[in-house]
Amino acid sequence: MLSLHTHHIVDVYFWVDELLPQKTYPKGGRPPIITYNELVTLLIWNTLVLHQKTLKDVHTFTTLYLNKEFPRLPKYNAFLEQCHRVLPQMILLLGELLQDEESLRFVDSTMLPVCSNHRADNYKVAKTLASFGKNHQGWHHGFKLHATTNIKGQLCSVWFSGAHFYDAQALPYLVNEHVKTLVGDTLYGASVMRKKIHDLFGTVIISPPWPKQKSKVATPLQTYLLSERSRIESVFGILKEQLHLVTSFPRSAVGYFVHYVRILLGYQIMALLRG
Repeated sequence: MLSLHTHHIVDVYFWVDELLPQKTYPKGGRPPIITYNELVTLLIWNTLVLHQKTLKDVHTFTTLYLNKEFPRLPKYNAFLEQCHRVLPQMILLLGELLQDEESLRFVDSTMLPVCSNHRADNYKVAKTLASFGKNHQGWHHGFKLHATTNIKGQLCSVWFSGAHFYDAQALPYLVNEHVKTLVGDTLYGASVMRKKIHDLFGTVIISPPWPKQKSKVATPLQTYLLSERSRIESVFGILKEQLHLVTSFPRSAVGYFVHYVRILLGYQIMALLRG
């Protein structure tokens, strides 16, 4: 965990306030108890320091231990509603932090199950968005996070889909004209998608051959880059094992993405601070 203390919330707030535009509120009526930027600050600080799993945990901790910093924190239901309303600001902030001009990136995806497979028929929270998908670990019901990172493990682009979505089909949403070399596993090596991405962005995709394919000739640089592909798997490990990206607690589709985005924000800030 980072060596942050309660008084560092002020520093985080100033940083958030500089990056996010001030939210304007209509005149008349009750003023907001907690502003959007204050709420974003609270969610980021909690993710950085405490790695708590749910917004209920965040609200409880803030009520008990941060009552001086947030003396008029809303009741939990109102707090939850405002967390949902602040999602666009969190997405905007994450977009500001993504390293989207990196020329060398690693690409991969990871499953985000929302329930056990045997409960999928009765699952209703994000029924129209979640789906079944299969990877080397078996079947999952939920979402899939597609991402690219640089060699330092900092996020460059992210995209969510249902668990059924094929990995290579997400590339147009992850790549831009800055990407010259993209390193991925065998699922990203299909010739049709390679050509499409090269034609659109001028990007060269490096991936190992399929198990049944003949061996390919590779330069020492390509061999080295393929050996470094595990870096993005390590990023997913931190997101899921340490920051609790996988969850089944939210009670709405918006709640899921509030959780996902706040975890990604916390990770990205930690990765940028490590340099």
